[in-house]
Amino acid sequence: MTTTARMQRANRGAHFRAYRLHSADPAQFDPFMGIDHAWMSEPTFPPHPHAGFSAVTYLFLDSETGIANRDSNGNRTLIQPGGLHWTAAGRGVVHEENPAVLGSTTHLLQIFVNLPRERQNDAPFALTLAPQDVPVVTKPGVKVRVPLGRFEEAQSPLTPPTDVTLLDISLEAGAELKLSIPADQRAFLMPIFGSASLDGERFGLDDLGAPLLPPADGATTHRLAGGAEGAKVAVFIGEPLHQPVISNGPMAFASQEHLIAATAAYQRGEMGRL
Repeated sequence: MTTTARMQRANRGAHFRAYRLHSADPAQFDPFMGIDHAWMSEPTFPPHPHAGFSAVTYLFLDSETGIANRDSNGNRTLIQPGGLHWTAAGRGVVHEENPAVLGSTTHLLQIFVNLPRERQNDAPFALTLAPQDVPVVTKPGVKVRVPLGRFEEAQSPLTPPTDVTLLDISLEAGAELKLSIPADQRAFLMPIFGSASLDGERFGLDDLGAPLLPPADGATTHRLAGGAEGAKVAVFIGEPLHQPVISNGPMAFASQEHLIAATAAYQRGEMGRL
């Protein structure tokens, strides 16, 4: 049965605005921990740590500039419009992301994905996908970009530590798409522009609605359709990890012991500095 989560507006100064999809219940979006759909034109967040999960940045094609990403492992990456960067924080890393050209607006998804318990204390690492390497599926009135996971015969070249799918779907007015969800996987949809309908139920930015599809014993198929002015929709799919989430904000582990250890390691400077 489809339910609806509500996004929240989250602006920070004059140069950062966002719609956030987060929950106090870790099971609601599992294996995802939260999504920020944001526009950023100036440095907003100083260097900060992450541990126990992955921080993923996907930049929409309409971004005016790229995002300069750097971390305490020495990685320096320019995320170009249409590209994706996956930081698997593992036992801990410090990172920072800012618009490559200050004053120009980036349009992005910041996606927080849990790591399987057995990988939460692995060494941190990063994966990057260039825009030209993102698979694209086109149908009448529809374009589907596949930066993570798979859609029909298209599959992202990335192999992240948590197997999830991200689809960036553009729909012309009235265009329809069949959306298949594998057995035992959770899915939810986030409106980026305009309005759409899922199995006949409308959702859009104007009402901050985000449809949730719970895991089912068998594969399911759903009808996604663009509204009167078309729509852009992000689709998130993944198999729940069914593990505890104990968090202090920038760090989250399946055990209190590992969270305390990671916090102490950061305070001792063991995650490096920027």
